[in-house]
Amino acid sequence: MGEAAATRLDRGATDGTAAGPALDLPSAGPDALPWNDALAAVLGYARGRRPLRFRSPDHPEGRWYQVLAFGFERFDAQQITSGDPGDGDVLVAEGLHGRLDPAGWSAVRRALDDVRPLADAAVVRAAGRAFWTLPDAEFCVLDEPGTVGAALRRIWTSCADTDGVRPEHVSAALHRRHPALFPHVSPTTRRQLWPHLREGDSGVEAVVHRELRANAAGFAPLETTVAALLGTPAGRAPLTRLRLHDVLLWLVGSLRFTHAVALGRASAEWQAHRADA
Repeated sequence: MGEAAATRLDRGATDGTAAGPALDLPSAGPDALPWNDALAAVLGYARGRRPLRFRSPDHPEGRWYQVLAFGFERFDAQQITSGDPGDGDVLVAEGLHGRLDPAGWSAVRRALDDVRPLADAAVVRAAGRAFWTLPDAEFCVLDEPGTVGAALRRIWTSCADTDGVRPEHVSAALHRRHPALFPHVSPTTRRQLWPHLREGDSGVEAVVHRELRANAAGFAPLETTVAALLGTPAGRAPLTRLRLHDVLLWLVGSLRFTHAVALGRASAEWQAHRADA
């Protein structure tokens, strides 16, 4: 391990013993994320709550309640969608990105049908391989047509170019169906990824692929540790490293990372992790 890498690992051990090297994610900023901070942020995303004052008929003056701070329970903890695409896909996407009005609902529902051939082609092309195990050529324009990257770019472009469609809802629905293959991309994370495109990249997904492969030594233990701490009930997909990358990038890009770390370090799962360290 080089001096720079060793320094990043030391930074990750400031609160408990780091189980992996810091995550060097250019899309999330110039400084690597200490591994323990990344774990705490994910736990905060999954377990964090915030106060909300709510008025009800039996308490018209209002009462304070602790409500979920993030979308884990409404999205990531939902059962994997199976069968043909349908209304359930839109419902799951709404759990992460908010309710749609009737026109927006219909537009997203139609978009899922419209992009289904592209999504199916990407699944066939991947042939059971996870996103982060695909070769670099799958995200290079020189190897098009027919690549996974080309299909993902066309899905986003098709949705973005259709009036009334919010591409992030479609992206969320596809990710829940294929959590190890389809990255979830939202306007926030897309803006973070865009400046890091290189000549020849098929789309922003190439940046995600590059960062996951470069940080495999950090994401592999993060993936297994999160699964062990949060559990994976039957019918629910674990948080793959593809989703973990998205969560960390979104927390940084939306200025919620520090708050998520604090919430995570207050969780029972963090205490269990520290006890086992």
